[in-house]
Amino acid sequence: MSALTPAPLLNEVRVLIDSARERTAAAVNAELSLLYWRVGRCIRAEVLGGTRAEYGQQVIASLAQALTTDYGRGWSEQQLRHCLRAAEIFTDEAILSAARRELSWTHIKALIYIDDPLKREFYLELCRLERWSSRQLQERMNSMLFERSAISRKPAEAIRHDLAQLRQEKRVQPDVLLKDPYVLDFLGLNDHYLEKDLEDAILREMEQFLLELGAGFTFVARQKRLQIDNDDFYIDLLFYNRKLKRLVAVELKLGAFKAEHKSQMELYLRWLAKHEHEHEQEPDELPPLGIILCAGKKQERIELLELDRSGIHVAEYLTVLPSRETLQAKLHQSIETARLRLQNKP
Repeated sequence: MSALTPAPLLNEVRVLIDSARERTAAAVNAELSLLYWRVGRCIRAEVLGGTRAEYGQQVIASLAQALTTDYGRGWSEQQLRHCLRAAEIFTDEAILSAARRELSWTHIKALIYIDDPLKREFYLELCRLERWSSRQLQERMNSMLFERSAISRKPAEAIRHDLAQLRQEKRVQPDVLLKDPYVLDFLGLNDHYLEKDLEDAILREMEQFLLELGAGFTFVARQKRLQIDNDDFYIDLLFYNRKLKRLVAVELKLGAFKAEHKSQMELYLRWLAKHEHEHEQEPDELPPLGIILCAGKKQERIELLELDRSGIHVAEYLTVLPSRETLQAKLHQSIETARLRLQNKP
């Protein structure tokens, strides 16, 4: 700093510049969110007017190609699908306008893939009030904050009332976030055990099981990092199966299977197909598979998923893989082993 520049003056100007930058960034983000929603509304109107099921796919693909040529990579098919989804979820511009003033497009993208409207509103309101970053929002969603909160056990009308009160009072009441420890209770664990500890213990068991099968599994990564639209996502376990000649992504979910688990796996598989698929170097390599392991409150559930041009669907179990029953039995055993390990942990 020059001796001719008084420190108070410099600090004051810095505050003005930083404040202006923040306001400008917020304004730009709000306009972008509105733009994306309006683009989605236009696509939705066009797609709904189509008479063939494939029409929507064709519209999005051709529009993405034209927009990418004119405006760059930010207008990919995936981005247009986000826009369309936003228009489907926020049917009224006024609803979106209230959210976009305080939440980024990255926040909105995470929220629109929550199928349950009350659950989505729960995260939206807490995100606004608590000023969560997009990463914090994703972490809260992954940890099933809604399912573990007291509010989720109330009737739908009571949940709506509590959320309306949240908006009005602009502060979170303690009972709203009172944790329901059922995720750990059904495993016989005490509250002080972290869900992350439990997940890690189960994943270690499942990883060892798959590697010891002698079915062609080779370990690739644990918590494989994917960067999608400037956000970081992590695949619990990633293997390559030599016999299947394809990557196999494994995700563990504590709780019952939900539709958003399938959507999340589709996102991961599309990323792997684009960035990790070695088809050019290895012509015989097939698109990746996804396995979702759900440690539900009442029973375990296994989903095997794969991609094709029309999207994600349940795959047929292949003889190379363990049977569904074997995987369920091993998941159940892994849960019990993890429970005992954590109980005996000093």
